[in-house]
Parts: sequence; structure tokens; C-alpha cells
Amino acid sequence: MTNEMGEKVLITGAAGFIGSHLVEAAVRRGMNVRAFVRYNSRGDLGLLRCLDRDVLNEVEVFCGDLKDPGAVRGAVAGRSRVFHLGALIAVQYSYVHPMDYVQTNVVGAAHVLDACREACVARVVMTSTSEVYGSARRVPIDEDHPLQAQSPYAASKIAADKLAESYHRAFGLPVVTIRPFNTFGPRQSIRAVIPTIILQALAGGPVRLGNVTPRRDFSYVADIVNAFLLCGQAEGIEGETFNFGRDTDVSIDELARNIVTLIDARIPIESDSRRVRPEASEVERLLANSSKARQRLGWRPEADFDEALRQTIEWYRARPAFADARQYGV
Repeated sequence: MTNEMGEKVLITGAAGFIGSHLVEAAVRRGMNVRAFVRYNSRGDLGLLRCLDRDVLNEVEVFCGDLKDPGAVRGAVAGRSRVFHLGALIAVQYSYVHPMDYVQTNVVGAAHVLDACREACVARVVMTSTSEVYGSARRVPIDEDHPLQAQSPYAASKIAADKLAESYHRAFGLPVVTIRPFNTFGPRQSIRAVIPTIILQALAGGPVRLGNVTPRRDFSYVADIVNAFLLCGQAEGIEGETFNFGRDTDVSIDELARNIVTLIDARIPIESDSRRVRPEASEVERLLANSSKARQRLGWRPEADFDEALRQTIEWYRARPAFADARQYGV
């Protein structure tokens, strides 16, 4: 492991859910953090606005767009390690505007990789997703599972993964790819399933969801942030991909009933056909095999699932205005 104190890092996607938590953790560990935030005329910092003022004051905010190679080069300049989390992530939106995903997730990733190659950075951590596996052919899913694009979003992330692999093999770029399974916690977009359930339940219900039979492996955001930091520092893992999950899954129906119970509410759970994915696009089961990360990195999920859900519920309960996502730029 290298000494993190004062290390100059860049975090793209810093205004997002996991990105804002990673910025916070990196600052608290003494890193010199540059946060790449997509420029907008409002000067909106997205979820970075949720950080304590003493943390945010330590962050260098760099505004730009991943689709602009000059902006990306400027952000990478002088950084020794780069955490690339910037991406469009909503699966449903990828059915509506797939080319937007290609431009941001594929071309944007290429700009990051190329800038890191030119700058000779010491480590690039690329963010993948469990969605690249599609519906599991075998469970639990290890890193050698075939990649299957069942949505334009998944296809864009597979393309970015393969670009990262090619830059390592062709140019020796010290890339590590992190593949988190479903992450949850405070600050997550209300479009994600757990905040959707929580906010509907807190409002008195009913809880309306799409397909409730798929099973997912959910991890608390603090555990995934720890995974990023480990991948940014561990030696001898260049060119490798790591899964991160609790290695246990739950159906969306079971999840919703659990959350409703934790809120101590008696409300119905209903199906909403508007939230259902196209039939051939639905990913039925994502269950991680994280043994490689446990063995090679010493990573372990530390959060108790129900306690993490309680903390997440209380965060949203204390911030009813978060239901209006426009206030947070998410």
C-alpha cells in the first residue's frame, strides 16, 4: 500500500451518489482531491452539496464534460491516481437515448484512459457494474462470467471495460476495474429501487414497483467506497477486475417488504407496468462471488444489511425535500 496522505487524486462523477461518498472519504483520509463535475450554467455541485463544509472546503472542484477531451486532460493533469466514476447510469433512460450513453460512457471513458496514458498516472480505477453480466448463466457470478448486454446501458459499460483492458494490454496503463453489485445508501437518486421504496413508504404508500421477482445483491455505500480505496492503493493488481458484493441476494419483493417492516408501516406493494423493463432486457438475478476481492485485497463488507437500511431510511426521513431531486441536481 502507498502512503495516501497528500496524494493527488482525481474523482470523476464526483457529484453523484458513490462519487460524493468517495470524495468525502478521500478527504478525510488526507488525500488532495480534485472533483470532476459536469459543468452547468447553475454552478450546481450535485450531491457534493451534502458534504460538511469543512470537507467541501478541501475539495478542488473542476467543471467540465467527459465528452470534451481537453477538459478531461486538464482534470487529469498533475494527478497521480484517477477514480473514474463519471457515467450515465439509469438503465431505463438508456432505452430512450442510447446514443447519449455511448457518448458519455464509452467516448468519455476513452478520453479518461487516453488522458491518464499521456499523464503517466500511477493508477486508474475504472467503475464497471454487475449489469454487464446480464441474467446469470451461473451463480454466484465471478469475474470470468460471460458479459451479456441486455440494455444499452450495459453495452456501454462493457465497451468501457474492454477499452480499459485494451489500454492496459496495449499501453501498459495501470488500470484496475471495480465491478460493484447494487449499491445503496444515503444520497442515492430517488430513481434507484431502495430510495423509491423508502420514499413511497414514508409518504404512506402504496409502494408501486415494476417487476418484483428479480433478485439483487445489495451493498452499503461505505463498503463500496472502501473497495474503491483499496483498488486505488493495492500493489500488483494492475489489469485486473474485481467484483464487490455481499454474496447474498434478495428479491425486490422481499426487499420492499423488509423496508416497509423497518418503517413500521402497513401499506400495499403494487406492480406498475410503466416501471417494467422490456422482457428480453430484464436481468433476473445478480449474485456476486467476491472471493477474489476478499482473498487479494482483504476486503469484507462490514455493514449489517438491516442496520444499513435503517440508516438509509433515517437519512431520507430527515430530508423530505430530497424527494424533489432537482434541488440536488440528481
